[in-house]
Amino acid sequence: MNQHLLTLVLATPLAGLAVLLFLPSSNQTLIRVWANLVAFAGFLVSVPLAWRFQAGAPGFQFTESADWIPSLGVHYHVGIDGISLLLLMLTTVIGFLAVLSSWNAIQDRVKPYYAMFLLLQVGMIGVFISLDFFLFFIFWELVLVPMYFIIGVWGGPRKLYAAIKFFLYTLAGSVLLLLGILTLYLQHFSQFGFYTFEISELMRLQLSRGIEQWVFWAFFLGFAIKVPMFPFHTWLPDAHVEAPTAGSVVLASVLLKMGTYGFLRFSLPLLPQASSDRTIVQILAILSIVGIIYGALVSLMQQDWKKLVAYSSVSHLGFCTLGIFALNPNGIAGSVIQQVNHGISTGMLFLVIGVIYERRHTREIAEYGGLAHVMPKYATVFAIAMLSSAGLPLLNGFVGEFTILQGAFEASRAWAAFAVTGVILGAAYLLWLYQRTMLGQITNIKNLHLPDLSFREMAIFLPLIAWAFWIGVYPKPYFDVLRQPVTEIVERVRPAYFAARGREDRGQGSGARGQLASTLRLPAPGPRPPAPAGGTQ
Repeated sequence: MNQHLLTLVLATPLAGLAVLLFLPSSNQTLIRVWANLVAFAGFLVSVPLAWRFQAGAPGFQFTESADWIPSLGVHYHVGIDGISLLLLMLTTVIGFLAVLSSWNAIQDRVKPYYAMFLLLQVGMIGVFISLDFFLFFIFWELVLVPMYFIIGVWGGPRKLYAAIKFFLYTLAGSVLLLLGILTLYLQHFSQFGFYTFEISELMRLQLSRGIEQWVFWAFFLGFAIKVPMFPFHTWLPDAHVEAPTAGSVVLASVLLKMGTYGFLRFSLPLLPQASSDRTIVQILAILSIVGIIYGALVSLMQQDWKKLVAYSSVSHLGFCTLGIFALNPNGIAGSVIQQVNHGISTGMLFLVIGVIYERRHTREIAEYGGLAHVMPKYATVFAIAMLSSAGLPLLNGFVGEFTILQGAFEASRAWAAFAVTGVILGAAYLLWLYQRTMLGQITNIKNLHLPDLSFREMAIFLPLIAWAFWIGVYPKPYFDVLRQPVTEIVERVRPAYFAARGREDRGQGSGARGQLASTLRLPAPGPRPPAPAGGTQ
């Protein structure tokens, strides 16, 4: 069963989609029930991955490989490591909850809507499990089509503008990404005499620094637009604001992580010289920090509830890219955990907005105030989501932000000093939003008789709340599954990093402080390891 578990996870929404197409369009209740059952089944079949995954095992697990287009060197090759596992589980959980949240929100063209969502689920899962570059690119592009229709058909007043902007931005990045892939493909043929898109094979390439840098920037534009990094972020607020609630949830929680995943899976391991180049690392760190501060400042100025949360994603994803290009274990592990955290907390925030929008059909912050008086359960859920996003200790956001700041500080004290302002500004705009909408007196009589959360709505929020507390209170399992893949990435990009750490440990002697530092892997007295190529000490 382990040998085909990933194919089962990938095939479940695809099989559900095939059956959905034969259901009568007039029976909307049947369509909704079936789509929710398929989405829940997709989550259930992914659960065995979590408990059968062997933390600390090298390489990829649950691998499957078969010839697909042998003449082109294309294989159906899938597998996961700790990074893929966490993002895959995030995809199946969020996918199910997003479909469940659509029960009342979508009343028009119900069958095509759920068909698009199941197709989107197939594409997202495929991205995180592909170990063949051609297969990865197919799934990467597949995601564009259903997301375009979800925004363009079921979105808000400016839905066509937002959908076209989303599609064109991402397509432009994809074209450059394809050029980079083809460069590696042809380079492999020139060096080894056969064509392949296998990532493990492409890692054997010996490339000049110039070619690596060219390919790195091609990859960068493809992945940075998807994240989106500043200044490629302008499509994101429009897409979020115009998308239906479930579309915003999936977009923020999963689709944006495809870009950061691309950096971790492809840019760093395949292009280690370019990824550790001093100038490149400095540029990417600066763009990340600008995104952190810019996204937070713009969020402070928003009057639209949904647009505020949309710009907050620019800030939070800036932390993730900063952690990646700190090029040390704390930064990279913290980035992956923060990607999961962002999916949980921002997914909750968009669901919170969707609940109130279904009742009032407005997202203007000025229209609300004092909602805690009439919707106490709603206010409680919103408070947890807000504090999770702000990084309150004992909630998930704190673990990710703290670990990223550790990695950033190790790389450059200046990076950490600037990045920490994003934490402060994040708390400011989130607390301001909560105070304006939930606290004080009811300022609008239309809010006097709003119903509180229903059983179905509570069922959507409870798994995310439990997950947020789990990571915040006991993050050890997450660090355990990430240790091996993160170590492999750092060894690939900075081969001397762990050697320097080993010398440091050997220089500590046998004292209690040295033993403690060795056991906990904490910095100990002695020379610091070399700073990464973009850092300053």
